[in-house]
Amino acid sequence: MAKLYFYYAAMNAGKSTTLLQSAHNYEERDMRTLLFTPKLDDRFGEGKIASRIGLDRDCEIFTSDDDLYVWTAHEHQRDHVSCVLVDEAQFLSPKQVLQLTLVVDKLKIPVLCYGLRSDFRGEPFPGSVYLLSWADEMTEIKTICKSGKKAIMNARLDESGNRVIEGDQISIGLNYEAQARDVFELDKVSPIGYQIPEAN
Repeated sequence: MAKLYFYYAAMNAGKSTTLLQSAHNYEERDMRTLLFTPKLDDRFGEGKIASRIGLDRDCEIFTSDDDLYVWTAHEHQRDHVSCVLVDEAQFLSPKQVLQLTLVVDKLKIPVLCYGLRSDFRGEPFPGSVYLLSWADEMTEIKTICKSGKKAIMNARLDESGNRVIEGDQISIGLNYEAQARDVFELDKVSPIGYQIPEAN
């Protein structure tokens, strides 16, 4: 039975490696996969999914204007698609997440999305909000903070390794570090704004 899966993690947890392994598992059984990555993420070259351990492969690139249901349906009609895999799924628009649910529900093709839940300020990405709301199954890919605790946050660093707490939500090419929430100090970077009263 086809399902929408969301595999989420902090930075550098091996999301792309896991995606590439999943694609390989289908393909070694002669099952066709359709791999997507957003156009804006061109760190490893346009139209490429790459992992830190050296694995990479070509894939389809999408922009926020692309209809992923129509795209998948067209490909499926041309040659049977057994699975759709999406890297950097936090950059999906809410409408594209809806389109992917229809790939599952109408075309009966499983969709595996891999991405971050939140940005460098702890704010959720719009695509991830809907994946967390609508996915049939969610799996955390775990990684650790330099403190030794489980890392769930993504700190943005400049070229000198200093913490960056202001800027656009999407900024490709800067360095990021996976951190535990207490190391991340959410109260200092979240735009929600709260300080513990002095009496405490």
